[in-house]
Amino acid sequence: MQKIDIPPIWLLGAACLAWFQAQHLSFGLSLQGWLTDLASGVLIGGGIVLAVLAVVEFRRHQTTVMPHQTPSSMVQSGIFKRSRNPIYLGDVLILTGLILRFDAVLSLVLVPIFVWILERRFIEPEEDRLRRKFRADFARYAQKTRRWI
Repeated sequence: MQKIDIPPIWLLGAACLAWFQAQHLSFGLSLQGWLTDLASGVLIGGGIVLAVLAVVEFRRHQTTVMPHQTPSSMVQSGIFKRSRNPIYLGDVLILTGLILRFDAVLSLVLVPIFVWILERRFIEPEEDRLRRKFRADFARYAQKTRRWI
């Protein structure tokens, strides 16, 4: 189950719900326009950039990217100086951008639900593992670096 219980699967599920809502349950609501198109592109692109920067940092430190595994080192450099969870932040930006791109106005409610799922299923357990393994180092890192932005 852990192999499929990963954030990209949750992101895909939320994006599919948003697409379905836009196609079949729009109720005539729309945010369509050039500004929405621009915002969706910026959000999707920014989310991808954040995720790629984070994966590069994980690879540089030779530690796992998989959320249910215990990391071999604690990454505090690069994008991780700004956010403890840049991949999850990227996922939220991508979802928000896709919802705007699909013009799925009612699906904007999925964004806080998705954040809640990420917090409960992934971030809190990951931070517990980091806290147990790296103790004082993680406490200092958590003190100076925000969870999201």
